[in-house]
Amino acid sequence: MKKSLLTALSFLLLVAVSYKSNAQGCVAIRSTGGMGIHEADSAGSKGSWELGINNRYYKSYKHFVGTDEQKQRIDSGTNVINHQYTMDIALTKVINDRWSVAIDVPIVSNARSSLYEHDGKHRYSTHAFGVGDIRITAYRWMFNPATSYRGNLQVGLGIKLPTGDYKVQDYFHINDSTTRLGPVDQSIQLGDGGTGFTLELNGYYNFSRTVGVYGNFYYLLNPREYNGVSSARGGNPSASAVKYNTDIMSVPDQYLLRGGVNVNVDKFTFSAGLRYERLPAKDLIGGSRGFRRPGYILSVEPGINYMASKKVSLYAYVPVAWVRDRIQSDSDIRRSNDTKTHVQGDAAFADYAVNIGLNIKL
Repeated sequence: MKKSLLTALSFLLLVAVSYKSNAQGCVAIRSTGGMGIHEADSAGSKGSWELGINNRYYKSYKHFVGTDEQKQRIDSGTNVINHQYTMDIALTKVINDRWSVAIDVPIVSNARSSLYEHDGKHRYSTHAFGVGDIRITAYRWMFNPATSYRGNLQVGLGIKLPTGDYKVQDYFHINDSTTRLGPVDQSIQLGDGGTGFTLELNGYYNFSRTVGVYGNFYYLLNPREYNGVSSARGGNPSASAVKYNTDIMSVPDQYLLRGGVNVNVDKFTFSAGLRYERLPAKDLIGGSRGFRRPGYILSVEPGINYMASKKVSLYAYVPVAWVRDRIQSDSDIRRSNDTKTHVQGDAAFADYAVNIGLNIKL
């Protein structure tokens, strides 16, 4: 029974470390980092440290308005292409069999190419590289791991610090001989400029030594409404952008839901689940105005984990997009009401994302 418990908890740890709410495209859901779940084998883990490193990459290039793909954008070559890579380094201190504290530091490298942001005729790129928003979280198992053999629930409360540069600038090409320095697009900025608060719920249940289920919930609450960064790429915003408050970047909430089934076979754990990531049009606290591209992605998420040793675990997860939806923003809704015509912006999404990483017990 103890072996089954440790196997399940190790799997949940790997799922958690691989869990990066970094949405696939222009819907700027940022990396949330690894979570501090640890093996709850009582005194054996007390005072220990764990290091998790996750690498996530995706390429977004397909545009959607609502759930309708704008295939003509690719055919005409006018689509936006984002290449986004994040390395999350998560260090966890296991205080005892119930409590742990984790710090997550994301290293971000993003590139974005388009026509419309430049001269409208040629494809040019802008870039952002550096440390993202750091997160510190305290976790607690709600049930005694020594007696809750089949399942348990972990609660995490944390703070997200505005350590990532949310004012990154690069050069935009006005014509063949002229460039203009301005803030890069919201989707590739290193941070959102807000101090946020996070809530996490992580649970599992084992039906047997072979089959179990898992689930994760994450919500980032960002009370700040604007971060003061212009969305005009170094130029002057239009009168319409000023009227509907899209001239300055928003600081949105975001959330994630995951759940699935895992099967243990010797040192391998195979998993299959669903993943839902969303940047809402309305925040729970504070205003919701400013420039944002709200939307969600529902993905099918297969994964594989390998216990290389008692201290080292490796994993790979590839969430494949099933439904992509660029919903109406606050400004879209207000424009629609004023003009009596439906207004809804677009956003580019990826087909899939790749998560590869490892966990080490120090």
